[in-house]
Amino acid sequence: MEKDIGKIPKGEYNGTITEIVVGIKEYNGKTGIDIREFTKSETYTGPTKKGLRIPVEKFDEFKTIINSIQPEDLRPKEQEALPEKKEEKKEENSSVAEDGTI
Repeated sequence: MEKDIGKIPKGEYNGTITEIVVGIKEYNGKTGIDIREFTKSETYTGPTKKGLRIPVEKFDEFKTIINSIQPEDLRPKEQEALPEKKEEKKEENSSVAEDGTI
């Protein structure tokens, strides 16, 4: 059984258009969920090595993990306020006492 589920445009670089394609594919007699980059260019159109395959028996576990991601997890964190640097008193000659003696 082979079925494309959906595509997400990834972008274009130097004339090559890349999409992320999610589908159900059979490979070596085993069915799995395939998440793979596909490219379209003048020289090649088709799948790349960049991707992953989720075995059918692990799909429920994968789905649980993906569904555990909360929208707030995806928001960029605001930069934490950097602590202000305390100005250190620089003693020009630390071996000289305040009264001028060494």
